[in-house]
Amino acid sequence: MTMEAIPAAPARSHHKRRPWRPDPLTALSAVIVCAVLALTVWGSALAPQPPMRQDLFGAALPPGGEHLLGTDQLGRDILSRTLAGARTAVLGPLIIALVTAVFSTCLGLLAGYIGGITDSVVSRLADVVYSVPPLLVAIVAVGVLGGGYTLGIVVLSILNIPAGLRSIRAAVLEQKALPYIESAWVIGKSGTHIMWVHILPNIRPIALTTFFLAFTYAFVDLSTLSFLGLGVAPGTSDWGRMVAESRVLVFQNPWAALAPLLLIVVTAVCANLLGESLEGAAAEKGKAR
Repeated sequence: MTMEAIPAAPARSHHKRRPWRPDPLTALSAVIVCAVLALTVWGSALAPQPPMRQDLFGAALPPGGEHLLGTDQLGRDILSRTLAGARTAVLGPLIIALVTAVFSTCLGLLAGYIGGITDSVVSRLADVVYSVPPLLVAIVAVGVLGGGYTLGIVVLSILNIPAGLRSIRAAVLEQKALPYIESAWVIGKSGTHIMWVHILPNIRPIALTTFFLAFTYAFVDLSTLSFLGLGVAPGTSDWGRMVAESRVLVFQNPWAALAPLLLIVVTAVCANLLGESLEGAAAEKGKAR
C-alpha cells in the first residue's frame, strides 16, 4: 500500500509551473522564422516571375517597374529568385537540425542514463567529432568527393550531433539525480520506461534548443558552401549562391546581393535568438526545481 502511494510522475508534478512567455524580441524572431519557413513552401508560387527566366537585354537593371528589386547579370528577376531561393537555403538546414536533434537526444539519453561503458564510448566519440570544425570538413569533403549540396547535408548532420549530445547528456544526468527517478525504480518501472516516459518529457526544452541552434549553424554553413561554389549547382535559386553570383553587381544593382544576404543574416540571428531564449527558459525551469 505504501509502495503504490510513491509518486512515479516526473518532477514537473512537484511544483506549479508558470507558463513560459517570450519577450517581444523573441516573439518577433519567432514570427520572422515562421515567415521564412512559409517561403520555403510557397516561395516559388509567390514569385511574380519565373525565377530562372533570363533576359540579357534587361540585365543588371536597378529596382523599378516590373522588377521591384531589379535584375541580375542574366536579366533574372531578383525578387523572384529570392523568394524561390528560400527552399534550398532553408530545407537543408532543417534536415540537418532534425537529424541532429533526434540523434543527440537518443544518444544523450542512453549515455546519461545508462552510464558506464556506454557513456564512456559515446562521450569519447562525441569529444573526438566535436573537436573537428564542421564547415572545414564539409569544404574538404565536398571539394574532394563532389556531391555538393547533398554531401554537405550529410557531413554537417554528422558533425553537428556531438554539441547537442553533450547538452542532452548533461540534462539527463541532472534528471537522473532527482527523487522521482528513485521513486519510479521503487515501484518497478523499467529503465526504458523511465528514460522515454519520465526523463524525455523533462528534457524536451533542451532538445528543442538543440534543434534551433543546430539549424542556425547549419544554415550559415550551407550558405557558405553555396557561396564558395561547393553547395547547390550554378544557376540555382539559393541565397548563398545568389550572393556569390551577384557580388559583381554591387554598383549596378546592390540589391542583387543585398536581398539574399540580408535574409541569411536575419534568419540566422532570429533562429539563434529563439534557441538562446529556449535555453534560458530551460535553465530557469531547472532552477525552479
